[in-house]
Amino acid sequence: MNMGSIAMIIVALTLLYLAIVKKFEPLLLVPISFGMLLTNLPFAGMMAEPLMDVKEHISSTGAIQYIIHTAEPGGLLYYLFQGDHLGIFPPLIFMGVGAMTDFGPLIANPKSLFLGAAAQFGIFVTFFGAISSGLFTAQEAASIGIIGGADGPTAIFLSSKLAPHLMGPIAVAAYSYMALVPIIQPPIMRALTTEKERKIKMSQMRIVTKREKVIFPIVVTILVSLIVPPAATLIGMLMLGNIFRECGVVGRLEDTSKNALINIITIFLGITVGATATAEAFLKIETLVILGLGVAAFAIGTGSGVLLAKLMNKLSSTPINPLIGSAGVSAVPMAARVSQVEGQRADPSNFLLMHAMGPNVSGVIGSAVSAGVLLSLFG
Repeated sequence: MNMGSIAMIIVALTLLYLAIVKKFEPLLLVPISFGMLLTNLPFAGMMAEPLMDVKEHISSTGAIQYIIHTAEPGGLLYYLFQGDHLGIFPPLIFMGVGAMTDFGPLIANPKSLFLGAAAQFGIFVTFFGAISSGLFTAQEAASIGIIGGADGPTAIFLSSKLAPHLMGPIAVAAYSYMALVPIIQPPIMRALTTEKERKIKMSQMRIVTKREKVIFPIVVTILVSLIVPPAATLIGMLMLGNIFRECGVVGRLEDTSKNALINIITIFLGITVGATATAEAFLKIETLVILGLGVAAFAIGTGSGVLLAKLMNKLSSTPINPLIGSAGVSAVPMAARVSQVEGQRADPSNFLLMHAMGPNVSGVIGSAVSAGVLLSLFG
């Protein structure tokens, strides 16, 4: 065992500690860190590619034929990883997210779509930062920038298309920062708002009808697919899951999507993403830069959402608490809960959760659209 593998095993054990003891996003970090452990164990061969044997055969007609068969099968994680490599697992995760998501707050307050869009600003600022560093190509920079959307499946989906060799560091950074939302966001939110702004109470939202909730995913799918075709895969599966939820006639499909299926895919996605974090791929200066750019993207996205919410509050006839702007990153529903906690810290009688869910779910749409834009430009 070389020193690089030992270092990666220590990193894996550290992430396991954070997931199990500190409860930092355990549903994701436990499989990711264990996959990282498995791939760095000597002689285990969990990510080994199959060895193919090619034999030359002359047919009865004299034609030369090549017969290919598997001389030695690959490791288990190699085969599971094809779900990442081929872009299968992230859209299935999106379907489960759609089945769990209530778009009612966004429909009730369409203006919150702008807050979700503003939070994606960090993606594009970080993209240019990665390009200017001189360490990354445009495709790699695009994959790094998407970390700012705080959406792990989207980061994996885009990096699998544009920079598969960086999938491990990007995925670990994306999921780590998602887990650290309650730590990273509050200082930024307090720095950009006054106590008076944090105490703002918002008016009760209108009731959204079932018809609106059924029509919404259909309209969004059509519009996004026509405007940004590369985003159709993620948005289409997200909205399919939401149709399962809202139509009221496929309860079994809804239940499977948001429970059994998403849990199974989360296991496969997590362990195979972790398995890409080998010493050769991870222990490089580029990885440290990716981690730094990732947190910068996340911070800029949070700040952009808060600042736009401040501006909207000044221009709007109805009060808008700027804290809900930070929920525009697509860490659902964690970012919305942080808005709620910070609002109640300023005023215990303030309830912002449902108002923050509008920007939060629009952030899911925004990150998928941003990935589609980057894929169309650099794919």
